[in-house]
Amino acid sequence: MKISRLNTVFKKIQLLKFVQVQGHWRRQGFVKFVFVSLFALFSYHATSISTYDNQKYSIQDRAQKQANKKQIIEARRGDVLDRHGNILASSRLLKKIILDPSLIHTAFIPKLAEALAMDEKKLSDLLAKKRKIKSQYLPIKKNITLTDPILDRLKSLRKLRIEVCRDREIREKISLIDKILNKIHWQSVTGEKKIITRCKKERIGRFAFDIQQDSQRYYPKSASLAPLLGRVNSTNKGRSGIEGEFENVLAGKNGKSHLNYINNHNKAYFNPQIEHELRHGGDIELTIDTDIQYHAYAAIKKSVLKHDADSGSAIILAPNGEILAMANYPADDPNDKSVYNPSHYRNRILSDKVEPGSTMKPFTMLLALEQNKITATDDELIDVSKSIGHIKSNKEVRRYGDAITIKKILQKSHNLGTVNVSERLSKEDMYHTWSQLGFGHPLGLIPSIENSGLLRHSYEWSLSDKRALSYGYGPMNTNLAQLARAYLVFANEGSIPPLKLVKNISAYESTEKVFSKKSTDKIAELLDSVASDDGSGYRAIIKGYDIAGKTGTAEMLVDGKYNKKGAKRTFFTGFVPVKNPKYIMAVRLDYPKKCPASWDSSVNIKCQGSNTAAMVFHDAMSGILTNDSSIKLNSK
Repeated sequence: MKISRLNTVFKKIQLLKFVQVQGHWRRQGFVKFVFVSLFALFSYHATSISTYDNQKYSIQDRAQKQANKKQIIEARRGDVLDRHGNILASSRLLKKIILDPSLIHTAFIPKLAEALAMDEKKLSDLLAKKRKIKSQYLPIKKNITLTDPILDRLKSLRKLRIEVCRDREIREKISLIDKILNKIHWQSVTGEKKIITRCKKERIGRFAFDIQQDSQRYYPKSASLAPLLGRVNSTNKGRSGIEGEFENVLAGKNGKSHLNYINNHNKAYFNPQIEHELRHGGDIELTIDTDIQYHAYAAIKKSVLKHDADSGSAIILAPNGEILAMANYPADDPNDKSVYNPSHYRNRILSDKVEPGSTMKPFTMLLALEQNKITATDDELIDVSKSIGHIKSNKEVRRYGDAITIKKILQKSHNLGTVNVSERLSKEDMYHTWSQLGFGHPLGLIPSIENSGLLRHSYEWSLSDKRALSYGYGPMNTNLAQLARAYLVFANEGSIPPLKLVKNISAYESTEKVFSKKSTDKIAELLDSVASDDGSGYRAIIKGYDIAGKTGTAEMLVDGKYNKKGAKRTFFTGFVPVKNPKYIMAVRLDYPKKCPASWDSSVNIKCQGSNTAAMVFHDAMSGILTNDSSIKLNSK
């Protein structure tokens, strides 16, 4: 019995050893399996990272590339101001909305369309069109004011959660062993493809749309200053007028910067780098007075429409040569981007050269008086009984007699009398004086558009040229600003200062003495009779004020020939008051066609400076003088 018991114990011990050994091999195999699996998984990820992006960039390279991304900060365009600091052109701060079509799920389109105040289908089509070409940039709204409800609705949309369902194509999972065997190329096993739809509530996403800063050029005075100020194009660059001429000052310079990644041995950091300093545009301050500009523009517009003229222009100067107003019509509102007519931005005052007609007669008389060729007294008579050249005497003799005074010549705009006086002057003296008055010389106001006209040298003149020059034709043409400037001699005791349009910029020319005070005072006194009931400028009369000036009518050149069928330019250049003038104004109308008579508006008479341009002077100056308490009413 003892032996059998010992055998039984021995068998149990052997069985126990077998069980222990068997368990050991199982545990050891499991550990090896886990180790191999982890090694394979690590190898897979290491290989994936090293081959990422077609091995073009390392992780560090990609990080550095992102860090070095440049940032542009747009400069603000400077303002254009009048002499009192009133804004004539400014850039309004606005917003614009940029969408990234690739990040906008269709579930958000209805709410996004509602926020943008757009048609849902239109928005959907736009997004689809951009997605088709893989574009991530869609400017959807521009020129949004800071108080526009769109901005608040978009902010609310960012917080809104909407159920978004997305279809995904997936493969069924395969076992880890299959993955390892696939990796070491022992087999090629893939899971089956299938489409699943997952829905969850999401926000639209931070980068789905961006609200960026924008600006829009704004012109508070609308069309009244458009030809002078010009306009900017779609990229906010000046293309005409003051905007174009002073683009370098107004535009400023965009700032450009980036974060530069620095890896210095064991230290790595981002160093801010500025490539270009941000410089906002500078302001331009003009000599223009917006109140005076308003009256000039309103008067010229009224006259162009009333007289059915092609166009009209007016310029008003201060005695020191500063330009107070520069008005042209027709003109477009530069705030309305849907309308653009290049001719309505034409500054005819500077760009058009014209023959000024009888507005030049006072200078013929001034030169003759300065050289003692005439006395311009009431007892001095000028013989007009005989024709000179092509200027005939028959008709004028019947109206005014065989001899008339210098006052009458100016008052009635007598061509033959003017030519008679010019016969006493040399062509060299006339050329020198006209040149001193600035004719044929640039003004330097807006050089890119300015036409300085022409004054041919006296050695090229014929006798008929000299005679024609005395009443505003012949070897010269001028722009309206030059004509107005010449009349400054009456406000500066015979001297003529340079014109000035922009403050804090030195004048193009220096002041020059042309005539004596005695001569200019005398001729100014005679010009007072022009703006009288007996003068050609009778429609320039302003009750209670002394007005001096001169009318002018010039035939227009059509196909190289003077038009004898009514195509004319009419002028009036005047100043107020007669003594110590404060305002000098020149007016021009191109081809007025309807000129009602003063005694009967139903009667249409020949259009001349007396019944067109003189009326512009009256209308504009009436408004200006009413608001100027420094000029006292006379006793008349």
